[in-house]
Amino acid sequence: ILGIAMDKQQAKKEYLQTRRPMGVYLIRNTRNGKSYIGSSTDLPARINRHKTELKFGSHRNAELLDAWKLSGGASLEFEILDELAPPENPNTDLQEELRTLSDMWIGKLEEAGHIVEGLL
Repeated sequence: ILGIAMDKQQAKKEYLQTRRPMGVYLIRNTRNGKSYIGSSTDLPARINRHKTELKFGSHRNAELLDAWKLSGGASLEFEILDELAPPENPNTDLQEELRTLSDMWIGKLEEAGHIVEGLL
């Protein structure tokens, strides 16, 4: 039993030390063509949080929540647009890097004719 507990502790430690993918994501409403851009230092967790909040009706964005309710989520597509490499400098302002990357993607999508509502 002691060996199992130590294995769980080690697994937890390794999980916490694992770098999570960070970058910019998109949520697209396929019914009206609108896209929502967001960024996170932990993309899988952030996207999962959106889906969970939508599923339980507690998402702060009413338009996304309405789209989810109308289609059961079928009209929303979640996509990772870009990932940031881990910074070499530990003093790098990740939030500023993510804002810059988000702004770049908003510009690209608007140029391509997408309706971008903004950051979530």
